Amino acid sequence: MNKTLTIVSALAVTGLAAGAIALYAGAIDVAADKPHAPLTYRLLEFARERSIAVRARDIEPPVDLATPERVRRGSGNYDAMCVGCHLSPGAEDSEIRKGLYPTPPRLADKPAAALDPQFAQARRFWIIKHGIKASGMPAWSKGGMEDEAIWDLVAFIQQLPGLTTADYRALVASSEGHSHGGLDEHHEGHEHDDDDDHHEHSEQAGRHDDEPASAHAGKKQGHTHPPGFKHQH
Repeated sequence: MNKTLTIVSALAVTGLAAGAIALYAGAIDVAADKPHAPLTYRLLEFARERSIAVRARDIEPPVDLATPERVRRGSGNYDAMCVGCHLSPGAEDSEIRKGLYPTPPRLADKPAAALDPQFAQARRFWIIKHGIKASGMPAWSKGGMEDEAIWDLVAFIQQLPGLTTADYRALVASSEGHSHGGLDEHHEGHEHDDDDDHHEHSEQAGRHDDEPASAHAGKKQGHTHPPGFKHQH
């Protein structure tokens, strides 16, 4: 028995030493463009889903989650905060989504897994509020997003797979935009007095003082993106 314990202890110490050496040598590739081995990915996915399930199981969705008003309000925040990674109806992809690993789910698609509707709502609420480590998914509550606005976002997301591109645009246009009562600069849908000055400055950037403004008229300014990706809220 003592011999067995000695062997097991020796193997454990050897394994820890080998792991420490591998870590110090940089053997683990953390690059986002190098996928995990299939087994590693499945283990991480299982750990993620169990972690969320345990923590979201006691969350009770509001009874009015399906109301059009919640969906309308949530659409503006989705378009400002989520569309770059999770896309909108008709959007093929985005720059940031292509570069993230694991790839964020396309929320305009119908979910592959059939979850209990109430749990699916609680799960989304928990993910939006708390985020997921090392995935690119932020904890939006840390930026000041309150629970009611998170539930509005959940309400919109559950309607998203059934929306056409035109439906999506109409909902976003009818919303207050990025408005969830978090950080001070998010109030009033991100309407700032200095917006005009900012845009004027952006249009002037890159033009020499001795060049007339007309020399740049008609030229496309700045960095363009595919549908569904926006820098501005």
